Amino acid sequence: MSLAVLYSRSLSGMDAALVTVEVHLANGLPQFTIVGLPEAEVKESKDRVRAALQNCQFEFPAKRITVNLAPADLPKESGRFDLPIALGILAASGQIPSHKLAEYEYAGELALTGELRAIRGALAMTYRAANSGRAFILPAVNAPEAALVEDAVVFPAQSLLQVAAHLAGRDALTRHIPDIKTIAPHYADMREVKGQAQSKRALEIAAAGSHSVLMSGPPGTGKSMLAARFPGILPQMTQGEALESAAMQSLGGMFEVENWKRRPYRAPHHTASAVALVGGGVSSNNNCDQTQLFANLHK
Repeated sequence: MSLAVLYSRSLSGMDAALVTVEVHLANGLPQFTIVGLPEAEVKESKDRVRAALQNCQFEFPAKRITVNLAPADLPKESGRFDLPIALGILAASGQIPSHKLAEYEYAGELALTGELRAIRGALAMTYRAANSGRAFILPAVNAPEAALVEDAVVFPAQSLLQVAAHLAGRDALTRHIPDIKTIAPHYADMREVKGQAQSKRALEIAAAGSHSVLMSGPPGTGKSMLAARFPGILPQMTQGEALESAAMQSLGGMFEVENWKRRPYRAPHHTASAVALVGGGVSSNNNCDQTQLFANLHK
């Protein structure tokens, strides 16, 4: 078979759009081409995939290799496509069977040795795609957070060899069953604030009614102290709130399973700019979108 089709996900903000990875082998001078609006990290996967396949004792076909990441108008970023591209080459060249490829979605960055490295946004990926009907094969490091989604079926893998053996039916991967050992959340105590009865009352009302709060006043009046203690009077996070919060942190690679259902609190400096708050730079579409959104909200 000279054509293989696999599935993966591309992150665009909180969305995890489905990406179809098509790998075609044709006769001609050896060439490796990736199309479908890939960014620099994806283009560089050609060298990582070639070295990983060779170091895992697979044959790298001396043919014209074309990899299409569809849809073509969706930007593709990070090294998450290394694993599906490598598996597509193996399936298209007949080195692994292709009849099970459509049962899974794949994501993982390959080391030159064939080991799988962690990716960003694994939880966001499964959170948005758990109802696709397909299971997920991900790096073992990302499995604990990805499996927090109730309906997600996650198979952790340490290397490309393990995934190939699983698809060939030789050594099946074991589904990851989440064993959440959370640390009891500890928040700063509102009782430490002396006085400020009106401010405390305003925070209580905001917590009870899910309202936003804007605190204004000169330095030293207790705004930061009150804000740091606000998460402690909020109700416990629901499953949906915890998943959405964890997915947001997963996008930046900051989520830790031990902090599951712990309300996040951020205290940026009052002189921080919009770019400092949400990130920026012309090389990241997500950051540009976030910066533009922040600017629109403050017009």
